[in-house]
Amino acid sequence: MEKRLLLGDEAIALGAIHAGLSGVYAYPGTPSTEITEFIQSNPLALERNIHSRWSTNEKTAMEAALGMSYAGKRALVCMKHVGMNVCADAFVNSAVTGVNGGLVVLAADDPSMHSSQNEQDSRFYGKFAMIPIFEPSNQQEAYDMMSAAFELSESLKLPVLMRVVTRLAHSRAAVEIKEAAAENGLNPDTDRHWVLLPGIARKQYLLLVEKQKDMLKAAEASKYNVLNKITGKKTGIIACGIAYNYVCEAVGPNVPIVKISQYPLPEDKIRELASVCDELIVFEDGQPVVENDIRGLLGANYCVKGRLTGDLPRTGELDPDNVAKALGVAAELSFGTAKNLANRPPQLCNGCGHRDVYTALNKVAAEYPNHRIFGDIGCYTLGALPPFQSLASCVDMGASITMAKGAADAGLFPSIAVIGDSTFTHSGMTGLLDAVNENSNITVVISDNLTTGMTGGQDSAGTNKFEAICLGLGVAPEHVRVVVPLPKNMDEITRIIREEIEYKGVSVIIPRRECMQTLQRHLREKKNK
Repeated sequence: MEKRLLLGDEAIALGAIHAGLSGVYAYPGTPSTEITEFIQSNPLALERNIHSRWSTNEKTAMEAALGMSYAGKRALVCMKHVGMNVCADAFVNSAVTGVNGGLVVLAADDPSMHSSQNEQDSRFYGKFAMIPIFEPSNQQEAYDMMSAAFELSESLKLPVLMRVVTRLAHSRAAVEIKEAAAENGLNPDTDRHWVLLPGIARKQYLLLVEKQKDMLKAAEASKYNVLNKITGKKTGIIACGIAYNYVCEAVGPNVPIVKISQYPLPEDKIRELASVCDELIVFEDGQPVVENDIRGLLGANYCVKGRLTGDLPRTGELDPDNVAKALGVAAELSFGTAKNLANRPPQLCNGCGHRDVYTALNKVAAEYPNHRIFGDIGCYTLGALPPFQSLASCVDMGASITMAKGAADAGLFPSIAVIGDSTFTHSGMTGLLDAVNENSNITVVISDNLTTGMTGGQDSAGTNKFEAICLGLGVAPEHVRVVVPLPKNMDEITRIIREEIEYKGVSVIIPRRECMQTLQRHLREKKNK
C-alpha cells in the first residue's frame, strides 16, 4: 500500500474522499480548517467536482450536508467544537429525521483552549443526540474511520459524530492509503420521516431509541474498541482516543486496558476488565465523560479514578507527562514548555488595518468617559490586549452587536460594537436586525479585511456585500459609512466615528482594507504568474 505523511486533519479529509464523499460543508475554525482546505486542493476531489466551498456558518453547513444526504450522497460537515453550538438545532434533529446518504459530522475539540473560548467536549453532543461517536487514536485510524463512519451511518440511517482533538488534528504520521471508492448515485429519499411534524417526530424518536441497542452492538464488535485482559494487576486502564498513545508511551500496550475509539461505551469489555482489576483509571482528552459513565456502569462501590479524583488535571489537555505521572512512572522526555522562554503574547500584524481602527476608536472613545466597546471573535479580538486594550467583551460569534444593543437598552452611552467581516455574516446580521427594529442607539464597526483572517485567509461569505446587507436590514443609507483604515486618513475616520456616535440610532462604519497576510499572498501569486 502507498504511504503518505499526513496531518490528522489531512488523513480525515483523504479518508472522506476515498470513502466516496460528494460534499464537504464547513465554516473555518481551528483546529478543523485544514480538512476542508485539503479537499479544496485535492486532485481527485477536483476531478470529481466534490463540493467544498465554505459555508456562511456551521448551521447552514449542517443543513446543506443534510440536504445532500437526503439526495442519497455522502456528506461531511466540519467545525471546531464551539461550532457545534451553532449547528445544534439541525444536528440534534438530524438524528430524529435520520439520513439517506452517509452523513459524518466532524468536531475538532480544543482542550487547553489553544485558540478557543472554552474546553467543551463534543462527545456530550453525540450522547445528547443519541448517535454513534468515533474518536480516532491516531492518523491511520482517522483515515480508516471515515469509511467505517459512512458505512455505519448508512447502515443505521443515522448521522455519525467523529471527534478529534488539537494534538491529533495538527500532528503528522505515516498513513497507509487505500483505493478510492466511487461516490453514491443520486437517490433522493421519498419517505415522510423528513417532515418533523409532531406526529411524525414522535415515531422517529421512538425509532432512534430502538436503534440504541444496535449502536451498542456495533461498539462492542468494533475493531477500534480493544480489550487487553491481563490478570494479576490491581489497576486497569481505560484509554479514549489519543490518550491511548500517551498510555502506550508511558507503560506500553501490554497492560490491562480497554482502548475506546467508538461509542457508545463497550460496556461488556469494561465490565470484563473491571472483573479482574481492583480499580480503573480513565484517560480521556477533554471532560470526564467516560469517567462519569463508568461510575454509573460499575456502581458506587467500585473505584474509578481520573480527572474527577485529582489523579489527572481537571482542565487542559492530556500529555505524556501527566499520563505517566498518573500511572506512577517517570516520563522519559518532558512534554512541558521550557521554563526559560520569554512570554510572547499574540499581536496584530504590522500594517494591519485593525490597528488603525483601534487607534481611531480609542482616540474618539476617550472623549466619552462611560464608553464601552464590545468585541467579537476574530484576529481583531487582539484589540483587547496592549497596546490598544480597547475591548470590554468577547463572548461568542456575533455577540458584539447584541451585547452593545443590550447595554444601550440599559442606558449605556456610547455603546460600540466591533465585529469582523466573516463574523458579521456568520452571526452578526440577525443582531443588527434586532437593533434596527428598535432603533437602538449603537455604533457598529464592521472591520472588513476582505477575508477570514484568523483561520488563514479563507473566503468570507459577505465580501463586497456589506453595504447592501446593512441597507437591506434597514440601516439608514446616510449612516452606512465606508472608510479606508490608514494613518493618513485618521482625521476623516475619527470625524466619522464621532458623528455616528452622536447619531441617536443605529449606525454602521465599515473600515475596509485587505488583510496584510492575504495581500502578501496575492502579490506573490501575481508575481509568480
